[in-house]
Amino acid sequence: MFYVYAIASLNRNYIYVGLTDNIDRRFMEHNTGKNKTTKPYLPFTLIYTEEFETRIEARHKEKYLKSGIGKEKLKQIKKEI
Repeated sequence: MFYVYAIASLNRNYIYVGLTDNIDRRFMEHNTGKNKTTKPYLPFTLIYTEEFETRIEARHKEKYLKSGIGKEKLKQIKKEI
């Protein structure tokens, strides 16, 4: 299984979208500063996850969420949390 996820910085206006096969491990890597891209925005909260059977399906969703309209939907989700 593959997962598309979005995390939001608790201290800054930043949302990161990614794809993984192990959501728990990947979230921990982000929150412990092991990812160079997200390290300056620590700490994070998980705001979105979706499971897919294939990497191809997950990649399509990841691309959508990284697009303008996808980012807007994630911003709405963040506001509701």
